[in-house]
Amino acid sequence: MPAVQIGRRPGGTFENPWGPAARLQGFGAALKWMVLRPVTQPAHSISRREFAARFPLVSNDFPVPRAPAPDLVITWIGHSSFLIQIGGRNILTDPVWSNRASPFQWLGPRRWSPPAIPFAKLPPIDAVVISHDHYDHLDDATVRRLSRLDPPPRWYAPLGVGSWLERRGARGVREFDWWGQDVWTDPGFPAPLTLIATPAQHFSGRGLTSRNHTLWCGWSIRANDRAVWFAGDTGRHPAFAEIGAAVGPLDVILMPVGAYNPQWFMGPVHISPEDAVVAFSETIATPPRSDGRVPVMAAMHWGTFKLTDESMDEPPDRTRRAWAAAGLPPDRLWIPAHGESRTL
Repeated sequence: MPAVQIGRRPGGTFENPWGPAARLQGFGAALKWMVLRPVTQPAHSISRREFAARFPLVSNDFPVPRAPAPDLVITWIGHSSFLIQIGGRNILTDPVWSNRASPFQWLGPRRWSPPAIPFAKLPPIDAVVISHDHYDHLDDATVRRLSRLDPPPRWYAPLGVGSWLERRGARGVREFDWWGQDVWTDPGFPAPLTLIATPAQHFSGRGLTSRNHTLWCGWSIRANDRAVWFAGDTGRHPAFAEIGAAVGPLDVILMPVGAYNPQWFMGPVHISPEDAVVAFSETIATPPRSDGRVPVMAAMHWGTFKLTDESMDEPPDRTRRAWAAAGLPPDRLWIPAHGESRTL
């Protein structure tokens, strides 16, 4: 068992185990951010029209209904939502099809880009993995729609999220602590699928009274010699190398690169593009892939909902610069277009 474990507070809530620097800023800091926003916004922020022209949707070309068992195909739907086709199965990560990341569809962050796979065009969905309960990752209406699929998907969630899913019709819900593991063997699929909940530095809560009552995590997904790590939402922490050693070698890392400014406020819970590249390098340090190739880093958590102060076009540009500065192979960075698929 790897060493790092989630912290638990009296009363049953969770906390990051890396000390005060890993904790979300309090109400006073949030108020300071709101007051300063008019003077801390970037001099030029891309408009919605400019964004749509620069970052258009692309046509889907993922295999239907399933990818061949030896293949790994990843399609970006938007934000942290991906379709992962691995081991003959179709898996969704943090699916959000609603127009707003909010408890209301008339208020809150509105999509800058529509879901890049229309819901009706989804292939059969075998499993859904959830990283945490924030509105831009766990969407009520989408969960209800997925729960009505026939056959219904399995659900994988961190501790405390399962009952919320079940109240919205989800069946086959499995909850896990950090490092919890499920090996899914089914004669209908050619290979077992192994899922492991991995540490992340974040927080949870869908209201003022529910802060950190449920857990947050990333997910390792492996079938035979194909493996993906979905990092979830996270700040910089010292356990990336430990995660890589536990779940590697990897083919792809789905790494967040957006929602980081102002860093004095967001830093504990959202990594910057520069920190994302450092975290990637730490994660892949060991064990190495047998073919010696660097895994692909797929940039996520940008370009869909404007949650923080940086311009919506800034994360991919900064990620490319940080990647080049780190001397990593240019072809191993993937900043997907909405709807783009990549086959490994």
